[in-house]
Parts: sequence; C-alpha cells; structure tokens
Amino acid sequence: MRRRNTGHYEITRTVDEQVRAFVPAPLPPNPPLVLDGALQQALESAVLAIGRLDGVSTLLPNPTLFLFTYVRKEAVLSSQIEGTQSSLSDLLLFELEEAPGVPLDDVVEVSNYVAALEHGLNRLGENFPLCNRLIREIHGVLLSHGRGSGKDPGEFRRSQNWIGGSRPGNAVFVPPPHTALPDCMAAFERFLHAKDDGLPTLLRAGLAHLQFETIHPFLDGNGRVGRLLITLLLCEAGVLRAPLLYLSLYLKQNRATYYDLLNHVRQTGDWEEWLAFFLEGVRLTATGAVSAAQRIARMFQDDRDHIETTGRRAGSLLRLHEVLKARPIISLSEVCNRANLSFPAVSSAMEFLVQHGIAREITGKRRNRLFVYDQYLSILNEGTEEAPKGAN
Repeated sequence: MRRRNTGHYEITRTVDEQVRAFVPAPLPPNPPLVLDGALQQALESAVLAIGRLDGVSTLLPNPTLFLFTYVRKEAVLSSQIEGTQSSLSDLLLFELEEAPGVPLDDVVEVSNYVAALEHGLNRLGENFPLCNRLIREIHGVLLSHGRGSGKDPGEFRRSQNWIGGSRPGNAVFVPPPHTALPDCMAAFERFLHAKDDGLPTLLRAGLAHLQFETIHPFLDGNGRVGRLLITLLLCEAGVLRAPLLYLSLYLKQNRATYYDLLNHVRQTGDWEEWLAFFLEGVRLTATGAVSAAQRIARMFQDDRDHIETTGRRAGSLLRLHEVLKARPIISLSEVCNRANLSFPAVSSAMEFLVQHGIAREITGKRRNRLFVYDQYLSILNEGTEEAPKGAN
C-alpha cells in the first residue's frame, strides 16, 4: 500500500552545498498497515517458525554452548555486511590469547559486536527498558575499541551524515539533519514502548528496524545497531527466551533487495512490501537455526556414542569432548584448565579424536598447537566462510 505521508525533506547546507535531508514520519504508518491474505499468512508462518526456534533449547543437552557460538556467528555476519573480512574462526582464535596472529582491526570490530549484544541482553535482564538510553549504551560498547572509536561512541550525531557517495550532495540517501534527531528519536522511543496500537511484535520489530536505518542517528555503526534491535525487541517482548534469531545472513544474501526496499519505503510508504520481505527472512532464518541445532544435537550424540565404546579411556575423552563443545577452537593448555586433566592425558585424548575424525589440528606446528571441532564449526560456518582458518 502506497502512502503519501512518508516524511518530509529539510533543506540544509553541508560542505558548501545544499542538501535535501529526509525526515521520516513517526511510526506506526498512517494509514495503518493492511494485513491482507498474503501478509497475514507470512506473519503466521513467521510466528510459527519463531515458536519452533524458541523451543530449540529442548533439542540440545546444553543450549548455552550453542548460543555462545551462534551469537559469534551473528557478530561475524553483521560485521561482514559492513565490509569486514573477519571470520568466525578468526574471532574464536582472537578470543584465545595464545593465538594473537589473526587480523586485528576486523576481529576487534566483531568482538565489540558480541560485547554490545551481551550488554543489551544483560540490561534487559535487569528489567531496563529498550529505550534511547540503552541504544546509546549499546552503541558505546560497539564502538569502544578499534575502527569507529573516534566517532562519538554512545552519542547521537551532531553533524550530517549520508549513505553512499562521496559527500551529501551526491549521496544515495541523506538521513535527517542532526537538529531533527531529538524529535525523531523521541518518536522512535514512543513507538518502541507503545502498548495500545495492536501491532504484533514481529511487525513492530520490522518497522522499527527500517525506521532506525532511515534515521541513522549515529556517525558510525547504525547498521549493526539496527540489526541488534530486532533480536533485542523480540527478547524484551518475550517472543524469544534466548537471543537466537539473527537476520544478518538473510540480509547479506539478499543485500540488493534489502537496500532497494529501504529506499522504496522512504519514497512510497509501502511498508507492507518491506514487511513481507522481513517476515520471509524471519521464517527462513528461524527454520535454518532449528535445522542447525538439530544437526548439531545429532552430531554431538553420535560422537558421544562413539567415544563411549572406547572402554576405560572414555572418561577423559568425554571430558575433552565437552570442552570442545564449549570452545570449538582450543589449545591443549586451555583444555587442561577446563577439563582438569594433565597435559599427557589431554594430548593422548586429543590424538584419539583427531584419528577418529572428530577434531583436527590447524596450525601444522609441533608446539602451541590448536585444534578445531571440525564438523561442529563447519555447520556454524555456513554462510560465513568455507573452512576454518589456522593462526598466522
């Protein structure tokens, strides 16, 4: 449905040229959304998929282990959309102090994303509302180190930004001028907190994500914060008990359509077309996460069953297996600390897992070796890289 009142343009002067900056109309859309047959069906399918995803904890003996690595996969994918080259393996290696050789700038950016998500979830767990203050806090963590740390972390911008092009005058899109930000973000916060508009949570999340991208309130990191908002909204509303829905892979795979729809809504007010795309992403992403959890659960059980046939040495092998489930890339010394086993016992057990195709050594060195739980990381890596990398 096309709407006339999508927003308005303000003429400002930036870098010695006149610029038309777009100020979006407040949410919800006016006239209201039209939930016709196709969009209603898309919503129902997405809600059903989310429900299955929310029950994924029943598929895994320890869902915390899956969540630990799955969150890191999302951090990698969301950062890749912004141009980083870091992989999931790079991030896991970076988190091992014994593996300092991974690309620093990119992996710090990804590590910051993990910290920003965890900060947001912790604050929600303290019953702090998802509001502008929390959004600024998340941004502050996201840009706390590395690239972007000089672009006012945790502060709404005080100058004009733009998307695409070398300057505002030839940009693909110019967000609201900084003078309009207080009103834009106040209206955005009111929408986040609205309880009487009858909007289902999934639709609210889809609307909020696009509106945030349009406002672009920070000098840097808007895309990553905007994608985090989707998950945080669903967790705050209780739609998800754990942060398991991440759309970055879907948006990465459909990047051109995604960007086209952002502009299409700004120009035409056709929120329904955007929401159909968004809900399909929710359905596909939730279904994919459930499938991955099922495959991982089967793999864990198959490997455990195999280990249990080894007789007396099964005890140490199972302890090593549990460590690898928690940290799919790890050093022998770290295994010793986590499994409370001697170095000779760990070396012998790891050699067994390597010989039986469960683990793989990735450095090719005699000392300071690192091992990967190969099949587990391969499943998690889908969409991020073809194979895990070793330390440089």
